[in-house]
Amino acid sequence: MNKKIEDIVSEVKKVVIGKDEIIEKVLMAILAGGHILLEDVPGVGKTTLALTFSKVLGLDYKRMQFTPDSVPSDITGFSVYNKNSGEFQYMEGCAMTNLLLADEINRASSKTQSALLEVMEEGKITVDGVTRTVEKPFVVIATQNPTGWIGTQSLPNSQLDRFMIRLNMGYPDMNNLIEIMKDRHHENPLDKVKHVINNELINLQELAGNIYVSDEIYEYISKLVEKTREHELIKLGISPRGALAICKMAKAKAMLGGRDYVVPQDVQYIFKDVCSHR
Repeated sequence: MNKKIEDIVSEVKKVVIGKDEIIEKVLMAILAGGHILLEDVPGVGKTTLALTFSKVLGLDYKRMQFTPDSVPSDITGFSVYNKNSGEFQYMEGCAMTNLLLADEINRASSKTQSALLEVMEEGKITVDGVTRTVEKPFVVIATQNPTGWIGTQSLPNSQLDRFMIRLNMGYPDMNNLIEIMKDRHHENPLDKVKHVINNELINLQELAGNIYVSDEIYEYISKLVEKTREHELIKLGISPRGALAICKMAKAKAMLGGRDYVVPQDVQYIFKDVCSHR
């Protein structure tokens, strides 16, 4: 494993306890240039996970709590008249950041959801005819509660497809829960987290993108995707976007494994997380 990658994982583990696989998969999605959907009950550490990654990776961080009265301009920003200059001035929305935590995305209206998902896909924001590019790297970690559906708007399949992976954090086991309570008895371990990299994430993403994929692996992924389209119990098979996500995540998994090439086990490791929500 790359020394920088090892340090990132090690630092995040100091705060997010007992979720090593989740940490690695979130990091893989970030290295692959994708967005993450965390579907879980409140209080299991979703916000802490996002905050920790933002600190360790040296990323600007914003959080938006989605509610039924959230509007698209909360995400994209808006123009306001400045009487001193006599011109309209652009006020940034929450998408103008590196890492955005979109909390309970399914509680917003479909129009607001679409505004966020458009930014995720295009990497650009258009307000009053002026297009602005969001900062790079740009990562969205969105959450939704799978148990409370009152007052929510389910994400359509076409929008779910824009998330590279969907993960469930789950409750910690007893030993890890005891460790969590002890760690937070006097202080918040998040306050002690150190920057591992600064302005280097794009370089790491490029390294992940350059991992070698053989023709046999491309064929293997294609056959798996084709099977999802033929299976009688699956209504919607994996799209080309989904196939690309499998490939990118497999590259990131190879990078975490210290290899510069993808093996079938890399594809198998991430396949469910990439495909289950599509």
